[in-house]
Amino acid sequence: MTLNVESANPVVKSLLEGSAPRPACVAAARGILPLPQNDLFEVLVRFTESGDKELSENAANTLSSMDDNLFETSIRSEEIAESVLSYVARRDGLSRPVYEGLLVNPKTSASVVETLARSTTSGEVLELISQNQQLLIQSPSIIDAIISNPHRSAVAARRASETKKEFFEKERGAQQIADELRAQGKEAAAEFLERSELDNSGLTADEALFLAAMIEVPDSETDDSWLALEYLEEIYAETVAEREMIADKIIGEFRSEDMDIPSERISIINRIMKMGMKDRARMAMKGDREARNILIRDPNRLIVQAVVNNPRITEQEIEKIAAMRAIPEEVLRQIANNRQWSRLYPVAHNLVRNPRTPIANVLGILSRLQLRDLAALSKNRNVSDAVRRQALRLSQARTGK
Repeated sequence: MTLNVESANPVVKSLLEGSAPRPACVAAARGILPLPQNDLFEVLVRFTESGDKELSENAANTLSSMDDNLFETSIRSEEIAESVLSYVARRDGLSRPVYEGLLVNPKTSASVVETLARSTTSGEVLELISQNQQLLIQSPSIIDAIISNPHRSAVAARRASETKKEFFEKERGAQQIADELRAQGKEAAAEFLERSELDNSGLTADEALFLAAMIEVPDSETDDSWLALEYLEEIYAETVAEREMIADKIIGEFRSEDMDIPSERISIINRIMKMGMKDRARMAMKGDREARNILIRDPNRLIVQAVVNNPRITEQEIEKIAAMRAIPEEVLRQIANNRQWSRLYPVAHNLVRNPRTPIANVLGILSRLQLRDLAALSKNRNVSDAVRRQALRLSQARTGK
């Protein structure tokens, strides 16, 4: 048995430390050992966590058969063990007075209330929790627990949401979040928020903070002058509906590649697509690998070009991009003209097999291909006739045919 016995009763200590006779332990697990009610609860709860199957099963059955009035009396006592408070928070289906007692007990910690808010199936209990605005302000994770609980009532959800908006979102704009990030040493994320227009995008403070966490490149490493960001929104005006369609397109591409796209990635895509084009371009140039992996699928070629111009992009990513059929020709031409990338054989091989790569670039690469790849390309119906013919000529020349 584990230590940390909260009761001062020596009998409880001997039971939980394993020094008590076996018959006494069994009697306690069955609830027939004469102990004060609070002490008995502590023993029973701790026995349910025991590796001793007989004790744990008997204790669980005893607790299940106990009258709720006994729970209510003990749960309101400041002498009750914290382990019992935690047990009640995890147990569903007790009467309202029991949970009321749990919530008014000054010994009940915020973490125990959060456990109750996440696990209960009672909308009425969630309403009780939501009434304590001071507790919600002190422990905002309880707010999230209420809002995320599918059994929340409309009243509980409204109270929690209003508290969250009033105390954690109302005055917390992009600049305040940026200041907080800078204080944490996250300069790149702070710069992104300061230059972005997320306050006008409909993103919540939490969503803006989530997106900022994906930024890894500081301003000092990027040159976005070629993007003409100040004119981007005017040249490529988008409606909210159009951005939603882009999000659906990107999600569809991931599903076609991976069959099963995690819900977390879908959430990230939807958050990114709430941003205007200007902020998406900034994220493309400054974002992490996940941001790049999403934005490379944006239908706007400038966003895709910004991804390729991200200073942290890897050779493995370029190799994958060179094979993507939806990449604009201008971007494939940029990759082909980049000496560092085009000298990588996997990149060059993917470029010549991509039907969207400009023919002039393909013809310049063909002579560098290995014989077996030339032979395969000469039979590849996905590339143009001109590329197939040139691949055939080169392969025949090498074999002396």
